[in-house]
Amino acid sequence: MPGVVPHLIVAAVAAVVTATATPLARRFAVGSGLLVAPGERDVHTAPTPRLGGPAMLLGLLAGVLAAWLVGDFAEVFAAPSEMVGVVAAAVVICAVGVIDDVRPVSAPAKVAGMVLSGSVLSLSGVSLVVLRIPFLDVVLLSPDLSALLTVVWVVLLANALNLIDGLDGLAAGIVAIAAATFFLYALRLGDEGLLFDGNPGSVLAVIVVGICVGFLPHNVHPARIFMGDGGALLLGLLMAAATVSVGGRTEAAYSGQSFFFFAPVFIPVVILGVPLLDMAFAVFRRVATPGLRVTDADKEHLHHRLLRLGHGHRRAVLILWGWTALLSGFVLWPTYSGNGDAIVPIGVLALGLLLFTVLHPRLRASPAGVTDSGVAGGGVGD
Repeated sequence: MPGVVPHLIVAAVAAVVTATATPLARRFAVGSGLLVAPGERDVHTAPTPRLGGPAMLLGLLAGVLAAWLVGDFAEVFAAPSEMVGVVAAAVVICAVGVIDDVRPVSAPAKVAGMVLSGSVLSLSGVSLVVLRIPFLDVVLLSPDLSALLTVVWVVLLANALNLIDGLDGLAAGIVAIAAATFFLYALRLGDEGLLFDGNPGSVLAVIVVGICVGFLPHNVHPARIFMGDGGALLLGLLMAAATVSVGGRTEAAYSGQSFFFFAPVFIPVVILGVPLLDMAFAVFRRVATPGLRVTDADKEHLHHRLLRLGHGHRRAVLILWGWTALLSGFVLWPTYSGNGDAIVPIGVLALGLLLFTVLHPRLRASPAGVTDSGVAGGGVGD
């Protein structure tokens, strides 16, 4: 597997192109009147464009082109169907999201677009092949079951990241941390000979890092542009493609190491625990509430709850970034150290972050009830 430097070159290209294209997307949206006015569910206070998706898609295309031009990734492009499939699926799902950003479409239509995108991904060869059930055995998936689980995984991640995109910089930061962690994990698996040389997982993960790094300066509070559904669904698809490529294609157990080497397909479930947990709570909450449909929006997501606790906009984002970093460290540390797991130190840090989350607003309550970041800003949720 290529080393860190070629991957960083690809990430840098994706970041520069995304950072350059985002202001252009913003100007187009403002000039076309494609702005999101503040609503009852939103926490931003001024009309804001949310066409970040096309700029992020350009970052993806630039990153793939850079990887193709860098000779170190010749094995990845030796049979280019997988990367072509990823790009095609990305175009489909980004287009679905952008259409919804411009003129809202029904939930079934959006899901149909996600299913189509996941199907394109599966047909191109980027799909789950094996499923290692913890402490039991390896299941070699049939073509039909492989395609089904791949599409389901795309739909789950795309929706999870779309739901968590409710504060400035929140989704982009979470995905950047998760993708960087997964990139390092893929490198480790490659070094141990558990991935074949043409596996695109590490390249896709590092491109996602570059896209998020390039977009974040325009999206942190107060955001000048939102990624919108086009960007959130795109990031969900790319994370699904990267995680499927790495976690769903190795049946070898790395004995003597951590559980995560033994069952790599469960890595993204842990790393992306924040958006996946938020989505699970949202579905359960809406199903359990009489008269509320699963597709109905609300203000009960994790970031909304943090704001109601008294955290400011920036601090709420940092707290959720912190939880993602802790979960990522829990996965990554033992795979590199070889010294068992990191339950004790991660547990101590988690307890500290939990106490800070709960107690800090009470200890520093303002007489006027104003938080540290004021009252402005915010992204769009569902």
